[in-house]
Amino acid sequence: MDIEELVTERSTSPYSFKEKVGRILWSMVQATFFRCTFHNWYAIRRLMLATFGAKLHPTVRIRRTVSVECPWNLTMGADSSAGDRVNLYCLGPVTIGDRTTLSQGAHICAGSHDYRKRAMPLLRPPIDIGSDVWIAADAFVGPKVRVGDGAILGARAVALAPLAEWMIYSGNPAQAVKARGKIED
Repeated sequence: MDIEELVTERSTSPYSFKEKVGRILWSMVQATFFRCTFHNWYAIRRLMLATFGAKLHPTVRIRRTVSVECPWNLTMGADSSAGDRVNLYCLGPVTIGDRTTLSQGAHICAGSHDYRKRAMPLLRPPIDIGSDVWIAADAFVGPKVRVGDGAILGARAVALAPLAEWMIYSGNPAQAVKARGKIED
């Protein structure tokens, strides 16, 4: 690859004009109105996110210190929540099932770069987090990861590969610790 091809490849944005405008507008709303809401004004924050294309069940709870990139790529199911300082980096689609908890400081990262290419173009693979999942404090879920229903990713653990249903994981990289067992109502 010569220098001209590299410059052209690096200057080609992976975002459409509409996405660029949406990102700018959302960043202004998020930095002001979203952050300045009272801690329990979940409906107002859901409305702001939905205005920018997020698909959120009416019972979703998102704290005011949550950071959301590209909200139009976010889907969250019934009774799910994102705690303080959660980073929802939704460059690609992020789907979160019902009754799932993202504890404070969790990082859900649906974006990476293709390191095999000199220009390292942006990749936006999906993340799919099932129902009845707990992503504990400061845990990281990487691009292309599927977290099975009922799985628990322990505090500060790093998930870079699929997590099986109803298993508890810890460590970096995340390793299965034991079976969780089905929960009762």
